[in-house]
Amino acid sequence: MGERKIDTEGCQGIEFKNVTPDVFSCLKKKLHTYGIETSPGNSGTLEGNGIVAHFSWDGKENLVIEIKDRPLNTYCGQVSGKLRSFVRDCQRF
Repeated sequence: MGERKIDTEGCQGIEFKNVTPDVFSCLKKKLHTYGIETSPGNSGTLEGNGIVAHFSWDGKENLVIEIKDRPLNTYCGQVSGKLRSFVRDCQRF
């Protein structure tokens, strides 16, 4: 019998570098468009589409997001991948 791999990538905390104020603002707008509401300010909760996460941004360039809850049919890696994609898109501008 093979061991089942537990999917924890992304649920442990995703660290983003080079998140400037413009990138952070862009990310919040993208999340809103995707149906995920964010707390005002530099830290708080992201919530929507069955996803609940906590975020903390240092106001300069470091952002950490921890996924706390997600739909049963969604892997942590899928959520973290989407977040990484949003940040990359915002960093291009």
